[in-house]
Amino acid sequence: MRRLFSALAALILAVAPAAHAETPWTVVATYPHDTSAFTEGLIFLDGWLYESTGQNGKSDIRQVNLADGKVVRSVSLPSRYFGEGMTHWGKELVSLSWRNGTGFRWDRATFRQTGTFRYSGEGWGLTQDGKRLIMSDGSDELRFLDPRTFKEVRRISVTWNGKPVRLVNELEYVKGEILANIWMTDYIARIDPQSGRIIDVINLTALARQQKVTDSDAVLNGIAYDAKQDRLFVTGKYWPNLYEIRLDR
Repeated sequence: MRRLFSALAALILAVAPAAHAETPWTVVATYPHDTSAFTEGLIFLDGWLYESTGQNGKSDIRQVNLADGKVVRSVSLPSRYFGEGMTHWGKELVSLSWRNGTGFRWDRATFRQTGTFRYSGEGWGLTQDGKRLIMSDGSDELRFLDPRTFKEVRRISVTWNGKPVRLVNELEYVKGEILANIWMTDYIARIDPQSGRIIDVINLTALARQQKVTDSDAVLNGIAYDAKQDRLFVTGKYWPNLYEIRLDR
């Protein structure tokens, strides 16, 4: 199944020739990652990784030590929720659930739940650009939400050479671009947040092939950016490693 999705994505991204087909990258460092973590959301803030994991009955929000991959604090979601993407806003963490139409607000210092909010459709990835929350729902569309009311402000369609690209998943806002995992593929798309156009793709097939995982769901998913030290981290569901990579653009 994963090969099928990857093949479909490759076809989508090869519809027409592009001036820059792929962004070259280099592995800078490798860190341990919890192989029980079904990674859905990932951020780096104030020296810590924060990770949202999925699966009913196993979903949680966790604070993780980068150096050894150990979970230092976590809070579980009720079993009816399948955890999805996560970002931060102010002193809070904000996370999504998959098919419940429910998002959560958490106090980052205590992991105490401070509130919930509602949205239509599915919740997949979540990031923010300093003004708006940016949410994916598994389609080709990204929604921009008011971070105080959680109301939709606008949306864009993600495209490659004019064609919509679906299965947009985990998101991270980096240097004026939205980086997005394309589910069930080894690609990260670099998206223009104004037009939705994919500027380039980051092909991490080489990293994916190094993972000694047999679960078909153990795909590339998880992007975090350390703005203070200009470090980019990537991982996948159930992956044993998290990688710091440098984009050679």
